Amino acid sequence: MIVAEKKPLEAVARMLENYDRVLAVGCGTCVTVCFSGSGKEVAALAASLRMKRRIEGTPLAVGEGMVQRQCEWEYLDPLADQVKNYDAVLSLGCGVGVQTLAKRFPGTRVLPALNTLFMGLPTEQGVWEERCQGCGNCVLDKTGGICPVSRCAKQLFNGPCGGSQNGVCEVDATVPCAWHMIWERAEALGMTEALMEIEPAKDWSTSRDGGLRRMVREDLRAPREETKEG
Repeated sequence: MIVAEKKPLEAVARMLENYDRVLAVGCGTCVTVCFSGSGKEVAALAASLRMKRRIEGTPLAVGEGMVQRQCEWEYLDPLADQVKNYDAVLSLGCGVGVQTLAKRFPGTRVLPALNTLFMGLPTEQGVWEERCQGCGNCVLDKTGGICPVSRCAKQLFNGPCGGSQNGVCEVDATVPCAWHMIWERAEALGMTEALMEIEPAKDWSTSRDGGLRRMVREDLRAPREETKEG
């Protein structure tokens, strides 16, 4: 899931200094799971903003909204009538949600209440860890399901660095060495021989470098009308 955390109240308040009516909108998927954008968080942030502005003598009206997913158009349509009544929208969704809201409601300022961090999972109660960077060329079949891109501090592809000691990462002693874990997994799966093969330099052209990435499924696309020239 996409993991995000709440921005400090002061930072959110500064974004709203020039507005009197704001609609706070939560997202019921990823950021709800990591306790950043559920209806409960929307209500708490709205109450805090109202109280802060009331104390400062500049009252702020904060409406509250919730959608299942901010990253899909059809879920945003029910907000259309609400948005018309506000000066700005405060998104408690990931960065994709903020941009989708901004595209859907181009005449309204959309502001982020969260900082989007990474794609990850909960490793214990109250703790989320990164597991994927969306590099576009997955190698988990070769590494036993442990990602060297997101979990090795140096993103190495042919074993651990010289600084790894006793299964601990050289960069952060609180983090296990990704390649130590990969080797242990390989032993358990009987695939250590495959790790002896030298991997060529990774093709990063599928990663973030190079601008906007896009996935197209022609079999799912709606038919397009042909245009005639002349």
